[in-house]
Amino acid sequence: TNRFMCEKMAIETEDPNQTVVSHFFLEGLMYTAEHPSLFFLLFLLIYSITLTGNLLILITVGSDPHLRSPMYHFLGHLSFLDACLSTVTVPKVMAGLLTADGKVISFEGCAVQLYCFHFLASTECFLYTVMAYDRYLAICQPLHYPVAMNRRMCAGLAGLTWTIGAVHSAIHTSLTFRLLYCGPHHIAYFFCDIPPVLKLACEDTTINELVMLANIGIVAAGCLILIVVSYVFIVAAVLRIRTAQGRRRAFSTCSSHLTVVLLYYVPPVCIYLQPRSGGAGAGAPAVFYTIITPMLNPFIYTLRNKEVKRALQRLLGRGSRESPAGSPPP
Repeated sequence: TNRFMCEKMAIETEDPNQTVVSHFFLEGLMYTAEHPSLFFLLFLLIYSITLTGNLLILITVGSDPHLRSPMYHFLGHLSFLDACLSTVTVPKVMAGLLTADGKVISFEGCAVQLYCFHFLASTECFLYTVMAYDRYLAICQPLHYPVAMNRRMCAGLAGLTWTIGAVHSAIHTSLTFRLLYCGPHHIAYFFCDIPPVLKLACEDTTINELVMLANIGIVAAGCLILIVVSYVFIVAAVLRIRTAQGRRRAFSTCSSHLTVVLLYYVPPVCIYLQPRSGGAGAGAPAVFYTIITPMLNPFIYTLRNKEVKRALQRLLGRGSRESPAGSPPP
């Protein structure tokens, strides 16, 4: 079986001594091969929770008239991104735990996965920065907030994050797959990402690594710095609030966002600032922002935000609160 798979992953070129990779083999996460059934069930549970939680948040934000502020508009985008981001990676990981063929991915499929992953991940990266700017305006400049973050500006900023993410991903995908891949074909990772794929290239990858360092590592670090600076001003403004209830409410809405930001930003900054460190062990930090963070986001925003909790209760309890037929309304 292994010999057949190896032959299937390569096709001959005009040079009889050279072959071009047509398929890749994803080695997956470390230690999962020892208990594949257990890890399959674990990832199935995580994926189910991720989809259910984020879709529930998306439906709640879209249907509840009390959640019409820009913060919840951006939260809806975030929930959709998290559901999609998890879908790009987790099902393929689960397929690889079931059969060896599940770890095989075509050259074109690898390019699509890499593009979709970086499109969604970079869009989410920029969205977190926009959400921090939104909180900065709401808390530090409350009088100007309704004008500065009106509906048109809100939609424009959200659309801009998606556009920049699409362009960002297209650049990296085209640069990565313009290279020649003539073997080996084993990707020491659990999905097609730039550092482990570049390790298999048969050409010089210096330009790719420099672009990756500048366009991913530095951009992600720059966004993180902007978020931290925003929160420095936010904390200073919150501490000036006279009432304890006002301070608690401000910290409640900001702490959830800051928690998610730290979980999401730190791993990719570490990964992409060290492009040659990719390997089976490098998959561990990537799990946090590709699998764990999308699952935790609905819980963090729900448990730390009373308005979202009340909206969820209204959504889930809508049917049970309906009066029986013939009974007078309360």
